[in-house]
Amino acid sequence: MKTNASSTKHTAEERVSISLKSLIDLAKVSTSIKQKKAPATNRQSGQYNAHFKGRGMAFDESRLYQPGDDIRSLDWRVTARTGKVHTKVFKEERERPIFLSIDNRAAMHFATRGVFKSVQAAKLAALLAWSAHHHGDRIGGQLFSEQQCLEFKPQNGQRAVLRLLNALSKPTPAPTTRLDLSHALARLTHHAHPGSLVYILSDFRGLTDKTLTHIINLSHHCEVALLFIYDPLERQLPSQGQFHFTDELRTLLIDADDTLALNNYQQQFTQRVDTLSQLARQKRISLLHCCTTDDPLTCLTQPQSITALTL
Repeated sequence: MKTNASSTKHTAEERVSISLKSLIDLAKVSTSIKQKKAPATNRQSGQYNAHFKGRGMAFDESRLYQPGDDIRSLDWRVTARTGKVHTKVFKEERERPIFLSIDNRAAMHFATRGVFKSVQAAKLAALLAWSAHHHGDRIGGQLFSEQQCLEFKPQNGQRAVLRLLNALSKPTPAPTTRLDLSHALARLTHHAHPGSLVYILSDFRGLTDKTLTHIINLSHHCEVALLFIYDPLERQLPSQGQFHFTDELRTLLIDADDTLALNNYQQQFTQRVDTLSQLARQKRISLLHCCTTDDPLTCLTQPQSITALTL
């Protein structure tokens, strides 16, 4: 019997929180996240042709230009300094830093079906971390909320994975400040080393032009993959009835007869989807979507189009 990364049935506790044991148990199924090798097409090509790009090439040294060298690899700084044409030499990266940026803001602690978005993000992050560990890559990243932004320097081994999973399984403190998505991604652009593979797991609420600029700047020196996590209600609002939502502190009433409010909410979600899809197409950034009712392993192993989330 095939084991899925998430079961179709969850207890009440499993729907709203994640345990360290559950995240550790994902180590076995994460081996099915494959990265297929493909022939390199030039000196700067990566080692993998996969759903997400794998390891790449790292700068080794500069040497005098030789006939047949790729002119795109010319080292203009050394050339200008010495007066002789030099070219950059690259070597294959055996260990590529993997950065996981995980959104743990209040809006992620929500779902109407399946599991909380925060739980889904934790499972996706654990699968990616374990897969990176199996491939011998270094794992680091950040876990951010309105209150804090925890950052983890890339390290090798199981201890690096457990360090991240332990943070994911801890309760989220009540927010006392208002750190936003843009602030977290601004920190990430300075934290992620050039050549890293960066995953951003979020519902991307609060997506602004400033946020998009940070993602674009990050893509200039890193491989970027966006994992868009959403709840079914966000994609399709109810057509009738009244619905009460609470975080045990506040209560929100949604009345399906209030078409103006519902249309405004729906438009915000649609715009977020369109903005992310356009960004992915224009900047060659990977974009996957994962609903709170989806199996996270399936989301990572089955090919998706950046336009797969149609409304």
